[in-house]
Amino acid sequence: MLCAPRLCGAGTAASQLLRAWRGCLLAACRARGVSTSWFPVGAAFSVKPQGRRLDLFGERLGLFGVPELSAPEGFRVAQEKALRKTELLVERACRTPPGPLTVLIFDELSDSLCRVADLADFVKIAHPDAAFREAADEACRSIGTVVEKLNTNVELYQSLQKLLADKKLEESLDPETRRVAELFMFDFEISGIHLDKEKRERAVDLNVKILDLSSMFLMGTNVPNKIGKQLLPEHIRRHFITYGEHVVIDGLHAEVPDDQVREAAYKIFLYPNADQLNCLEELLRNRDLLAKLVGYSTFSHRALQGTIAGTPETVMQFLEKLSDKLSERTLNDFEMMRGMKMKLNPQNAELMPWDPPYYSGVLRAERYNIEPSLYCPFFSLSACMEGLNVLFNQLLGISLYAEQTAKGEVWCDDVRKLAVVHEAEGLLGYIYCDFFQRAGKPHQDCHFTIRGGRLTENGDYQLPVVVLMLNLPQSAGSSPTLLTPGMMENLFHEMGHAMHSMLGRTRYQHVTGTRCPTDFAEVPSILMEYFASDYRVVNQFARHYQTGQPLPKNMVSRLCESKKVCAAADMQLQVFYATLDQIYHGQHPLRRSTTDILKETQEKFYGLPYVPNTAWQLRFSHLVGYGAKYYSYLMSRAVASMVWKECFLQDPFNRAMGERYRREMLAHGGGKEPMLMIQGMLQKCPSIDDFVGALVSDLDLDFETFFMDSE
Repeated sequence: MLCAPRLCGAGTAASQLLRAWRGCLLAACRARGVSTSWFPVGAAFSVKPQGRRLDLFGERLGLFGVPELSAPEGFRVAQEKALRKTELLVERACRTPPGPLTVLIFDELSDSLCRVADLADFVKIAHPDAAFREAADEACRSIGTVVEKLNTNVELYQSLQKLLADKKLEESLDPETRRVAELFMFDFEISGIHLDKEKRERAVDLNVKILDLSSMFLMGTNVPNKIGKQLLPEHIRRHFITYGEHVVIDGLHAEVPDDQVREAAYKIFLYPNADQLNCLEELLRNRDLLAKLVGYSTFSHRALQGTIAGTPETVMQFLEKLSDKLSERTLNDFEMMRGMKMKLNPQNAELMPWDPPYYSGVLRAERYNIEPSLYCPFFSLSACMEGLNVLFNQLLGISLYAEQTAKGEVWCDDVRKLAVVHEAEGLLGYIYCDFFQRAGKPHQDCHFTIRGGRLTENGDYQLPVVVLMLNLPQSAGSSPTLLTPGMMENLFHEMGHAMHSMLGRTRYQHVTGTRCPTDFAEVPSILMEYFASDYRVVNQFARHYQTGQPLPKNMVSRLCESKKVCAAADMQLQVFYATLDQIYHGQHPLRRSTTDILKETQEKFYGLPYVPNTAWQLRFSHLVGYGAKYYSYLMSRAVASMVWKECFLQDPFNRAMGERYRREMLAHGGGKEPMLMIQGMLQKCPSIDDFVGALVSDLDLDFETFFMDSE
């Protein structure tokens, strides 16, 4: 077993072994014709970002190596090229006799559009140049219009229908091909293509309206509220931005110690906006109409087809059972917070909805002394990247190498490109790491698919390309970038998504990597959080960047223990959000306002009182992207917890389990039913009670202490 690079100083046997292993790998890659312009991943992140570029004789490549994208105007060129290919593929699909080739053509059609749309979807929010962002946004809209037209192309639909309607032909398809064909058919049917002309046109109109309302609602979730400054005492007012005669409230300010400031922020920021309320209720109403028009009893039934849960009834069973198991623990958590509030503010000890984030943080800090600044020196970015490298190598036979980029290939000089290399299979794909803060960059950690993997008609494999976007601070002077424990965990989380994309070696890009049901897509990333919390893993890389001292075991133990403080109340809050989402998208012709539903659901599934004249649902942005699927975070965590305990708890570096994990879960992307993948990994079919039990047991067991005590 190789040690972490931080432990392998020059001249050590381990360092020599690591260099020799890398030399053999590079020699093998040269034999396969794979690029060797690589350097160690840790070195790429060890100093203040200064882009390393290949000259390529002065040639300037486009973004991600796409030649057309060396300038913003190139998006139109790439878009027109994709549309010309689309026309040819549509014609070919319609004239090809039904069979497996039909599905391959459909996938190539999807790929030609996704390779522009997915790339543009990232560029429009992340590129620092406004001209690139605008061109990308226009490309997204154009490709989206084409997709809408294709989803209502009757001749194209009939070519797929002939394949699935012929029982002998359908049975001749292998399981992955049949599933992909059914997924394409589902895309057609949710657009209403199986309906008569009048209803089909109605479905198209509803889809367009839903897109517009979704965009409007999403924008409204972040719009600040304002109040006359004379209405707030000066000691509260000074915590907020003031414009003229108004105080502007742009968030909940949940971490501010002053109870009155948090209360003011909560009541003002969540004060209902009539336009936003109408927008949400119109969005929910149109989703309900569309679902019924295309043959589903509710929007939730439509959204959950093909997921782990399968039906809204199963989701509600899961949420209600989890809520029952959490109820006593949640009450205990609220009592602890109430006690802390009474200690700090005896004049007003009633626990209110604006209190839990602050008082749970106070309790964690008081009990465990987990000040982030104590941990940061042990989590330099370069050490964390080498830690991931060691983990992936031991678990999956994979190594990460930094690769020099060409001029124009990346959108910012501090972006790093990683080659993902398997010890036997060679190059698997590329990860672009956009890790550092910059002006105008969205404040969110996320994973973007730029190009999906797929098997082409000539037998070659189209390598996947993804971007990981974080918001890490730039290093100061000659010091390395230092991560808080939360940042380190987020890095592991997002790298879990990246490995899903790299190892999802599907035949079809339509189901590559993270293109799978929402309640399964978060499993690999959440599983990585368990690795990030295990001392045996952390001990491989966490070293003080100045002294080389390893992170003490008791500091890791305190960090893990602190996560359990008020964790039941945090989970109960997620149950409340997920339940509200289900009710909004269930059997509800909105006979009551969404605020009345919120009040009732909050009292039943959370426990803290509803605050009059507030409407938290109008800030619930996940209702757009996760409509009827917000429960996915909880269900994915339940699955990840079971996989960790059953397969990796005894040995997080178990190669046999790593191979099973790749074979049974990662390799299939969305090309296999998620429950079958879970069953293959766990070697049993888990029940709802198993999922609930896994989540609840996470609140009790201290895996870190267990392993420290067993040494």
